[in-house]
Amino acid sequence: MTPAPQPETLAAFEAAKGFMPTDEGLALYAAAVDAGRLGLPLLEVGTYCGRSTILLADAARAAGVTALTVDHHRGSEEQQPGWDYHDPETVDPELGLMDTLPTFRRTLHRAGLEEHVVALVGRSPQIATIWGTPLALVFIDGGHTDEHASADYDGWAPHVTEGGLLLIHDVFPDPVDEFTGQAPYRVYLRALKSGAFTEVSATGSLRVLRRMEAGTGTGTGTGTGTGTGI
Repeated sequence: MTPAPQPETLAAFEAAKGFMPTDEGLALYAAAVDAGRLGLPLLEVGTYCGRSTILLADAARAAGVTALTVDHHRGSEEQQPGWDYHDPETVDPELGLMDTLPTFRRTLHRAGLEEHVVALVGRSPQIATIWGTPLALVFIDGGHTDEHASADYDGWAPHVTEGGLLLIHDVFPDPVDEFTGQAPYRVYLRALKSGAFTEVSATGSLRVLRRMEAGTGTGTGTGTGTGTGI
């Protein structure tokens, strides 16, 4: 039976500001429960206002591990003024810049999950450079340019432990979605080609991949990575 969050957790997710649809959220939760059995932290790249963080945190709470979420909270490219995904409510009126951190904190407080999450506020590549702990799950849901999506993959995929999960959001194979999903799609293909990961499931634009045991992959890798072939 596929694990599902409690009704109050799902309600908090659906009430939170964000873009992930419910079917993808349920797939994220099921993957987080699966990965949580490894007893290692669960990490997402791209917090925004904490919608998906609610599900990761709830799964982490059940597993007795910590959910980690990485974001500079200034918004990705498509969330800036003038773009379809911009929300004026996330703009700091004093600075005139996006600041989703206060909304994120309110989201976790309302869901009763603050103590199960560590927010890492900063640029994903900078944090990844100093990160040294194996992770049971990495969920890539940050910027949608090739530069940012590739940097998130290069920085965090090597930290996924054997048997752990790599999740990639906004994977859209159709070239018409070049701005919103082609960079994540190319990262997804790269992960598969590396031989380090095998696909577990696909729900909407969410792809779930599992890290294979060392020596079992057949791919050759296409990236610059950190010597792990991914």
